[in-house]
Amino acid sequence: MSDEKPVGPAVLRTLAMPKDTNIAGDIFGGWVLSQMDIAGGVLAAERARGRVATVAVDAMKFIAPVKVGDVLSIYGEVARVGNTSMSIALEAWSERDRGRSAHKVTEGVFVFVALDEVGQPQQIAAS
Repeated sequence: MSDEKPVGPAVLRTLAMPKDTNIAGDIFGGWVLSQMDIAGGVLAAERARGRVATVAVDAMKFIAPVKVGDVLSIYGEVARVGNTSMSIALEAWSERDRGRSAHKVTEGVFVFVALDEVGQPQQIAAS
């Protein structure tokens, strides 16, 4: 295991399955991005205390491939809160060999906007 530690708490854990592979046999990057978006949405909705929508991916870096059978864990934290939007910093870590090795495979910053009942941007309450 690396001495490096994930940023923030674990938000989501899932298993990489054969159906999620690309032509090279690695897990498709779009699947990893999707898992990160789900995790970011969980954190953003908790902070906004309501509905949110992804409006941007400010940064995304693929560091290493994810393999079939890896447990993918997404860690994150609210990095910035604005008037109606917020940035969520996320890292995806892959555990192999039944947890004997773990390393960061992806990192990114996702931007979410808080929405009201009719889907319009709304003010994010102070924490």
